[in-house]
Order: sequence, then structure tokens, then C-alpha cells
Amino acid sequence: MRAVWLTTIGGIDWPSTYAYGGMGIETQKQELCQMLDRLKQAGVNTVLLQTRVRATTIYPSALEPWDGCLSGKPGVSPGYDALQFAIDECHRRGMELHAWVVTIPVGKWNSYGCRRIRQRYPSMVIKVGDEGYLHPEAYLTADYLANICQEITERYDIDGIHLDYIRYPETWRGKMWTDNITRIVRAIHHRVKMLKPWVKLSCSPIGKYDDLARYRSNGWNARRRVAQDAQQWLREGLMDQLYPMMYFQGNNFYPFALDWQENSYGRTVVSGLAVYMLDPREGRFQLPEIKRQLNVTRQIGMGHCYFRAKFLLDNHKGVLDYVTWFDRQPALVPPMTWAQSLHPTAPTTLHVTHSRQGDNLTWSGASDRSDGPYLLYNVYASKEKPVDTNDPANLIAIRHPWQSLFVPGSGIPSQPLHYAVTTLDRYGNESEPVQEPQIPAASSKRQPLTPITQRRNPWRK
Repeated sequence: MRAVWLTTIGGIDWPSTYAYGGMGIETQKQELCQMLDRLKQAGVNTVLLQTRVRATTIYPSALEPWDGCLSGKPGVSPGYDALQFAIDECHRRGMELHAWVVTIPVGKWNSYGCRRIRQRYPSMVIKVGDEGYLHPEAYLTADYLANICQEITERYDIDGIHLDYIRYPETWRGKMWTDNITRIVRAIHHRVKMLKPWVKLSCSPIGKYDDLARYRSNGWNARRRVAQDAQQWLREGLMDQLYPMMYFQGNNFYPFALDWQENSYGRTVVSGLAVYMLDPREGRFQLPEIKRQLNVTRQIGMGHCYFRAKFLLDNHKGVLDYVTWFDRQPALVPPMTWAQSLHPTAPTTLHVTHSRQGDNLTWSGASDRSDGPYLLYNVYASKEKPVDTNDPANLIAIRHPWQSLFVPGSGIPSQPLHYAVTTLDRYGNESEPVQEPQIPAASSKRQPLTPITQRRNPWRK
């Protein structure tokens, strides 16, 4: 996992301009596309897009009003569906999009979103300081948040639901019960998985789960400080991924990173990295610390997620340059083998037409499964044949949604590229490859591809 949090609240990551009534829409779209292009170049394969902001949304919801980050005015449509556009553009680039849902906070007490939800459900909202929160102990809270996640999952081809602030407020006065937060998580899990079991459910817990035997959390941990029992959610199968917000250095980072990974229960844990702390106005991190965190977490089998997009793309202290080198080879998102471990059927044919302008690839097969519309493809290329699909350096297209691909400028007669294609299901399971058929030296005609051994298709009766 190579992810990034892309924030929309106040437009602090995106968008930097407003759109309303047809004006400014293209500017917002172009800005997002440029950001996604740069993130892909930096090796990012997963975008966590802030979708529910503060009891407001960036899509036309039947449950909550528009956030003002798009149109400049809360409750007013920008004239397009920003979530759908972002999904399409991420998928076009072979990137996953997870809808980032801010759960418990609903904004300032008199803000637009908070006022609206208080009018409809007064017993569900509690005031803490000058902020409004969904009451963690109100039974209606779990159902309400599950309704929002259900709406997003039903209407959009998302790859994940990412829950933020799924915990008690840190300024809460009184007893906190982990069962109250777990009840909310369980309700959301049931709704999402009932609709699309391949949609990943994740959250961003506080960066330290609890005190360790040798290292204390200094009073700031997920389980006891805010009743966020995230490792238990992994153990129960309620979460597919965790993105702990590990915005620390030294012994406040590395022992706790190891604790997360050792208690992952076979699920995916992605370290949240504080690239924002490289900005002198935000903190005092130096680039060598981020480099070390990237290297150590990779060694112990964790992914990484940058907080947040603007700080990464602003290249503070050269961080963008480094991660572009560090993640110079593409990576496939880890498969959800705990949900589905059967491999999809491989494509049955692969035809390649070479020319000086480039190579045109077409393939077929693997479309007769009941989940056919959700199948994707990975394309590999190398100068050697057969193409080694275990070498990530050979990946040229990830999560490709079509059964054709044009590779420009690769058709050099003296050094032609060879190709292989695999099928990818929405759980991340990859099929065996179909290789480009060999052309006999005595003939220019292509021979039919010899079928490779394929696993039994579990969807075929």
C-alpha cells in the first residue's frame, strides 16, 4: 500500500478554487487531474479522498447537504459530482479510491452541517467545547453512520470506505467504553460487506495502540485514551486495513510500528507518515527521519500513507523527490485473501501488433464470471520472453479496466518488447499470466495460443 490522504475540508488540499453553476468546474477537475498525475508518478496507488467532511459531503447525498469546499457555499451544489469524477480519474490511472468518511465530528456547533443534523436528530448530537459530535453512546449513531456508508457503497464503484475519527473526542469528560465505538464499526461493516464484500473497510486510529512493555505511550493511545480498540477490530475481522496516524519520531515511532504489524492478524497495516512535519511552519522533522521510517516499515511488511497530499506535492525538504525514487517500481495492492483467496481465470488470448509507432495489445477471456464487470487487468512487458510477472519492474499497467492497450514508441524492430497479461479481481487476487504467443521463425503468421493451465473458475456452474 502506497497511499495518501487527500483532504477537501476548506480546500486545503483540493480544490483551491470554487465552482458554481458551471463556472470553475473545469478548473477544479484539471487541478485534481494534475494532482493525481503527480501522485501516480510518486508511486501512490491508493487515494483516500475526504468524502464526508463535517456532516456535509462532496457528492449529491440524500442524507446530508453539500459541503462548501466545492461551491464556496455550504448546501449549494458545485454543478457536478466530485466523488464520481475522482473515482473515474483514479481508476483511469490504475489507482484505488477509498471514500474517507469523517464519522463522529460534525463541525462547529453553529456550522451548517451541525445545525442541520441537530434539527433532525437532536438527541444524537452532543456539544463538547464549541464543537458538535455524534454521541458515541446513542444507538442511533451507529445506524446513521451505517446509512451514509451504505449510500456511498451502493452508488459508487469505490475500492474502500475509510473511517476517520471513529472514537471518542479527546476532550471527552467522563467514562469511555470501547464497546460503544465497536458497535458503530460493526454496523458499518455489516452494511458495506452486505453490498460489496470486496470494498475494503479501514480506519485511521491514533498512532499508538497502547502502552508497550518497554515503551509508554505517554497518555496518548488509541485504546485507553479514546476507546478505539483497533487491534480488536482486526482480530474480529471488522477491519480489512488500518492506517495508524504515526506522526512521531524515534522510540515514539518504531516500537509502536512493530506492535501494529505484529498484531495485524493477517490484515493490512499502513503507517501514516507525517510529511506535513517537514514544513517548518508545522513541525521540526528532517527528511532523514522520513527516509528511515519508510525503509523500516517496508522491512517489517507495512505500507505507507502520506499526510497529506499538498505537503507531499509541495516537496518540502525534497520529500517528493525521495519517495518518487523510493517507490520507483510499481506495486500491486495486497490481496484480501481473508475474504476471497480463489484466483480469477486468466485471459485466454493475447494478440500483439508491433509497429514503429508502438504496440497494440488486445486480449479476451475471463469475462464470463458473474462479477465480470468488476474484473481488471495487469499488463507486463520486458525484452525477455516469457515475461517474468513476478518482477514488479515489468509492470506497465495496473488495474487496467479495458481488454486492450496501446504502448507508444516501444516497437523498435531491433529490441521489441514482449508482453503478458493477468486478470485481477476486486479482492486483489491475480490470475496466472497469458503470454504473447511465439511466432515461428519460418513464418510471419501468428499461431494460436496454447492454453495455459488455469485454476477452476469458482463462479461457473
